[in-house]
Amino acid sequence: MSLSFLDNDQIVQLTPVRFMHEFLTSKQVARAIQASESSVKRWCDKGVIPTQYTAGGHRRIALPDLIEFLRSSKYDLVRPEVLGLPATTGQTVRVIDRAAGQLTEALLRGEEDLCRQIVLDLYLAEHSISSICDQVIAQSFVTIGDRWECGDAEVYQERRGCEVALRLLHELRTLIPNPPLDAPLAFGGTVEGDLYSLATTMVELVLRDIKWNAASLGTNLPFSTLAAAIEQQRPRLFWLSVSYIRDEQEFLQHYAELYDEFGMDVAFVVGGRALKEPIRQQMQYAAFCDNIRHVESFAQTLLSASEKESK
Repeated sequence: MSLSFLDNDQIVQLTPVRFMHEFLTSKQVARAIQASESSVKRWCDKGVIPTQYTAGGHRRIALPDLIEFLRSSKYDLVRPEVLGLPATTGQTVRVIDRAAGQLTEALLRGEEDLCRQIVLDLYLAEHSISSICDQVIAQSFVTIGDRWECGDAEVYQERRGCEVALRLLHELRTLIPNPPLDAPLAFGGTVEGDLYSLATTMVELVLRDIKWNAASLGTNLPFSTLAAAIEQQRPRLFWLSVSYIRDEQEFLQHYAELYDEFGMDVAFVVGGRALKEPIRQQMQYAAFCDNIRHVESFAQTLLSASEKESK
């Protein structure tokens, strides 16, 4: 969440991209992974692949459930185009260190299909969402920022890269199975004047991946509306990504008021490049996180504690 290199001074409103086939037939799945249709039907009926059945008894498989099956099985995605995915998905680099360099170059060139392929391949290769965010996407923007400072990249390339990355994150969200109905609620965003959206989007994604009912409220949010959201929704976890502070004293005052009202009942998680040590020393919070992996670790600990309390 201290991802200053993810800064983007535009508010981007995106509708999550839906792939061509949200629900798949057993025949489509068999074609995509080069298995027999009878095997796919057997997996469906045994619950190996979560399956819905039509009124006529036909099997229908949600794409996120199939992706989850592929990530944990020996089967590869042989014909991804059957699922509406890029034709070369599953056939390129799956080494996370090399992927960061490849994604950097693809973002600078504006090659969105290649960016999508790199990210999807990593996900299919069972790399965690937090690793993809921290070690690939975030690292790519560190490199792009360094190149910009050296005069080797243009501002438009960084801005375009941010928009491509946001679209990829929203697409990746559609591949993650929905959290359980009783999953704890988490939400957050950025405060008024802070328009940087990648970090809060990443937090939403990684929390949903570990079975939280998480949603980013977006950017540029007044403290008054954050207070209203917490009051009305009562989340278990609230995050604040702070990449820019317009007025430090005003920020600290409003944050203190928010924490005083809700901090005893809601776990406040904060992070961001604008939260320098002198500012943090004046704040109360449950956790300060330097990156997405730290958010994931804290949320997992909180989730485990909640499960023990409920037993």
